[in-house]
Amino acid sequence: PVLCAKLFIMASDSMQATIVLKAGREKSVTRRHPWIFSGAIIKTTGRPGPGETVAAFSADGKFLAWAAYSPESQIRARVWSYDPGDVIGPDFFKREIAQSIERRKLVAPDESVTNAYRMINSESDNLPGLIVDKYGDTLVLQSLTAGSELHKDLFADILAEATGCRTIYERSDAETRGQEGMEPVTGILRGGPATEKVEIVENGLKFLVDIAGGHKTGFYLDQRENRRILREFAAGRDVLNCFCYTGGFSVNALAGGANRVVSVDSSEPALEFAAENVALNGYESGNCEWAREDVFQYLRGCVSRGAKFDLIVLDPPKFAASREHLIKAGRAYKDINMLAMKSLNPGGLLFTFSCSGAVGPEDFRKAVAWAALDAPAETRIIKILTQAPDHPVTLNFPQAEYLKGLVVQIF
Repeated sequence: PVLCAKLFIMASDSMQATIVLKAGREKSVTRRHPWIFSGAIIKTTGRPGPGETVAAFSADGKFLAWAAYSPESQIRARVWSYDPGDVIGPDFFKREIAQSIERRKLVAPDESVTNAYRMINSESDNLPGLIVDKYGDTLVLQSLTAGSELHKDLFADILAEATGCRTIYERSDAETRGQEGMEPVTGILRGGPATEKVEIVENGLKFLVDIAGGHKTGFYLDQRENRRILREFAAGRDVLNCFCYTGGFSVNALAGGANRVVSVDSSEPALEFAAENVALNGYESGNCEWAREDVFQYLRGCVSRGAKFDLIVLDPPKFAASREHLIKAGRAYKDINMLAMKSLNPGGLLFTFSCSGAVGPEDFRKAVAWAALDAPAETRIIKILTQAPDHPVTLNFPQAEYLKGLVVQIF
């Protein structure tokens, strides 16, 4: 209490900007949730600019956290640290980045087997707004908040020194930057020039990654373990990979001994990329089929002509950008899962996913359950899937758990 009182007095008397929370609104911060919303703040002292560090205090003067200020966002401040003794600067960031890199040794202990993974995962690594994905000797950095933007060059310097990677490429082009009042930014931050396609190895398989133009940072690293699990079930099966993108599940199905793999996507460049990844791993194209089509329309066609598969993957893009879209998203998840269930042989497997953070695990499971009723199909969940362990979820920040998946068997 004495230290907190001294900090409050020092902050008030110095140039350190502060925010004071309304009475009772400090509870989420004391429970170590890293977001402070604008409506929780009763007073701001100083004139903190975008990304600048503020000291957060409760209404009765107790120190709560050091946070990055964002004047344009409803999430007005994002916590860097709850320790009053921390100084938010180069040494602090070096420590947090080093700890994040060290934690990833559990994920990729042997880079000859897997050399692509998420190195820093924003709030879950105590670095709100900073995402760093490693693709071999190339890093791809996303800066999504005012705080990460202010320190972006420092982050790049620390990462270059800590990893020895040749190139750091920026993909700060996510829509969420707009909520922070920032424009999209892409290009080389350090090293380079970056090659158009970077080759990686994941669970012993090779993939090409378009770091400049691919979705997110170029590859869906969060599905790594789920692709490996699918490989274990693929032997002898006819597989349909919907929303195949660059063919991650398709290549793993072939590696697992699938009899036939049909890959569907509405993007011709994605299908060409997927075929390139199949060839990169030395698989014959004879048991591969490619369909450029809307997945909903393709599945309706399967139902109408009685086409059947033994394993279907549904890995659609985000159906709900926010909770306002939940009802519409629920219908979409129900419809697409129903069509897939109708297109499976008895005993067939459905690998179905939602990457919509606004859709909770129970919401997603209910949508799949309604799909089974409408199909109609008798179903059993045989495995519950989530994002790869390099996309960790801290217990105090459940919003980091965005990827939900089920393996459902149809009878």
